[in-house]
Amino acid sequence: MQLPVDIKAVVEEAASIDEARRTPLSVSVYVDDTAPGDVQAHVRQAFASASPHARVSLMYLEGRPFAPYAGDDMAVIVAGLDERVGECAKRLREAGVPVMVATTLPELVSDIAQASGHAIPCGDLVAPKAPRDLPAVAADDGDLGAEPYALDAFAAASLSERMGDWVIDACADKRLAFALAFPFVRKPLALEAVNATALQNAGVGLLVIIPGADLPVMTLNQAKMLLQIAAAYGEELGLARVKELAALVGGAFACRAVARQLVAFVPALGWAVKAAIGYTGTQAMGRAAIEYYEGGVTAGRLVDAVARARDRAVQAAASRVTAKAQDAGAAAAVHARDCAVRVAGGMRRAAASRLVRGRR
Repeated sequence: MQLPVDIKAVVEEAASIDEARRTPLSVSVYVDDTAPGDVQAHVRQAFASASPHARVSLMYLEGRPFAPYAGDDMAVIVAGLDERVGECAKRLREAGVPVMVATTLPELVSDIAQASGHAIPCGDLVAPKAPRDLPAVAADDGDLGAEPYALDAFAAASLSERMGDWVIDACADKRLAFALAFPFVRKPLALEAVNATALQNAGVGLLVIIPGADLPVMTLNQAKMLLQIAAAYGEELGLARVKELAALVGGAFACRAVARQLVAFVPALGWAVKAAIGYTGTQAMGRAAIEYYEGGVTAGRLVDAVARARDRAVQAAASRVTAKAQDAGAAAAVHARDCAVRVAGGMRRAAASRLVRGRR
């Protein structure tokens, strides 16, 4: 079966990886000595790069005049209780340098900067997600409550993800170069590609009314998305990679087969079926690709990731359509959901075989 993918267009979409590898980057890391040691170590490690094109300078705020370097692509301040953090961040912004303030003391850092007359913009203050079991803060004894947040594995992953989100937003023109130089930027950049493509494909499924006309567009979008993900992880984009990713896109055909089954049961909701499959199928394929690259590139892992992703997408889309149909009084959608799950299960072996053949 030939995939309806314009390979030339797909390769051109991801060709910027070579340019990104050669793009020079300049980052300054300013460390507040009063910041907790674990967050200092985490940020220093995050900005350690083996790229010969990335220049990273490390400086401490204590006892040194603060002089922003206007040639930086970005700066990060690892913040503690130093009341100069807000002023330093302001001077960096005035020099035209985007600045992230990373901390595990978000409320205290914000309050101190506000009191010093140099408030930190909310979007520039980057911290892990707050622990779910925050203790109560005593209002009359100066208790600092849960801050600093303990930087356990969950908090460290959360901080890295939020740092990566900030970088791709603040440094949009060089986001791919940052992902290639600094691993913590890769997953957020890949997820952005997944989310944007899933929304595009939901729109395609919703608006394209000619039967089958949406498939080539959705598949091309997914192929571009998957090569963008590969680029974010620094994977070479030769012919072998294109074949591998085209095989991965083949998992989307299973989702489209299920969509046709669902439409047969609830034809009045065909628009909802196509939009749901367009969104959830693209999300599933994209997240499978991220799982694939995060865990190491092997054919066996690729087959397993695609199978799991396909089944999740089918069940999620079928459940959504069932809910819509029930609201509209179409009880037959319950049978459609069961049918979709059976179809997906039956396709597992065939999909695995097709993916293995795609590598040959």
